[in-house]
Amino acid sequence: FTFIYKTGMMKSISFALLASALLGGANGFAPPKLQSAKTADLTKLNINPDGSTGWDSFCGNDSLELPSGEGARKFRRTVYTHDDWVLHRSQDRFIDYVAAIFKSGVYKNLDNEVRAMTFVAGFVVVWNCITGGYTDLEGIQQAALRPDLPVLSMPLSAFTLTSPSLGLLLVFRTNSSYQRWDEARKNWGMNINHTRDLVRMANVFYDGTGVSPEKRAEDLNHVALCTWAFVRSMKRHLSPEEEDETQFRAELFQKLPQQQAEMIINAAHRPNRALQDLSYAIDSLPMHFMRKNEIQSAATIFEDNLGSSERILTSPVPLFYSRHLARFLAVWLVFMPLGLYDAFSGSWNHAMLIPATAVISTMLIGIEEIGTQLEEPFTVLPMQAFCNKIYNWCMEIVSWTPGDNGRIVNSVKTEHAFFTSGDAPAMNGAANGYAAPPVAAAPAPVYEPAPVAAAPVEYAAPPAEYAAPPAPESEGPSQEELNRQWAAAAMGRR
Repeated sequence: FTFIYKTGMMKSISFALLASALLGGANGFAPPKLQSAKTADLTKLNINPDGSTGWDSFCGNDSLELPSGEGARKFRRTVYTHDDWVLHRSQDRFIDYVAAIFKSGVYKNLDNEVRAMTFVAGFVVVWNCITGGYTDLEGIQQAALRPDLPVLSMPLSAFTLTSPSLGLLLVFRTNSSYQRWDEARKNWGMNINHTRDLVRMANVFYDGTGVSPEKRAEDLNHVALCTWAFVRSMKRHLSPEEEDETQFRAELFQKLPQQQAEMIINAAHRPNRALQDLSYAIDSLPMHFMRKNEIQSAATIFEDNLGSSERILTSPVPLFYSRHLARFLAVWLVFMPLGLYDAFSGSWNHAMLIPATAVISTMLIGIEEIGTQLEEPFTVLPMQAFCNKIYNWCMEIVSWTPGDNGRIVNSVKTEHAFFTSGDAPAMNGAANGYAAPPVAAAPAPVYEPAPVAAAPVEYAAPPAEYAAPPAPESEGPSQEELNRQWAAAAMGRR
């Protein structure tokens, strides 16, 4: 009452408006009361059966509110088609993105932070109105209520000097997080490529000599199912238990023999057990060991992809870096209204500082939030979609047989017969339509005649002029005597 009595009703209304701006400045990004992930009618969304989403999965559903925070990550598993890319390149994309700004899951996660920064900006405006004077709604400048208190302000140069460092920290944060996401996506891309390659080689290298078509189909189907079981176990290994455990058990019991499914589920490290089953299945195939080694090399790549993914899952960006960035950004934004206060002197009582602080805080904290969301990539990757595609492709590959395209299958070449499983040079898969090459008849042996001893040849004596001259007479010791002397001298030296 004292305040109203001294300043008048109009002044009280001015402060009431400022207080309203202070309390509600960040409500634009505050999420309304959301339905839980269990009760939300997700059938209104254009979500694929495998849980993946496209560009326009959330368009035209204004009445549906998705869960924020961790619950929103499952709706970010995007798999694009050609139609999605057309929309992605649309010239109206900026209009669409800006129109949906208040529905952004990233901005909804920043509600508490943006509210805090907006509160600081509102506090600075109200404080400086009390200590430095203000303008009422009629445009009349009023004196300060507490001139003895200081006006809150800082030079803008302090933020100009520190903003490059903050920008570098944010860029490194988002780049390192994107590299982790990209590596995880490449690991799954390698899984997709090598599952198809492994099953293709098993189908081609299979030696069906003496094997019935039913046995061949059973062996190759087992290889394909073991291949799928590994990637599905890897997906479960990298996913939260509460999200995927029930579905994982149901899929294994549906597709695998009961004992094999139980062995994988009860294993301490499920992907290792599934990979071991795959190695057993490859080793039992009837083919040459060199071809088995070639197929086993693809299984080794699966182990590398699994280890790389485990490293990403268990090793975050160094915590001291993330924490320093969060502290730097928080302190920088808390003091930012002090530096921008004079820049908004043209607005009524510097009131535009409040929404400006809310927008700037949302954009800068949003960059840090994106880096945090990308840092653990597996819960935003469409791994279930990858597993389903791997299963379909592998089962389709093993259903193909040589010659089913109408082309005559050539018989094996002689130089390739070494790679068959049998001793005879038979073609891989005689039961699949291959014909063994004809064996050439051995050539008749060729016998050489026995050698005939030649008669000795008598050579005539050379003419006298070519005869060796007689040895000259010498009075010294003979050569034999010299040899004995040299031998005796050598024995003496020893």
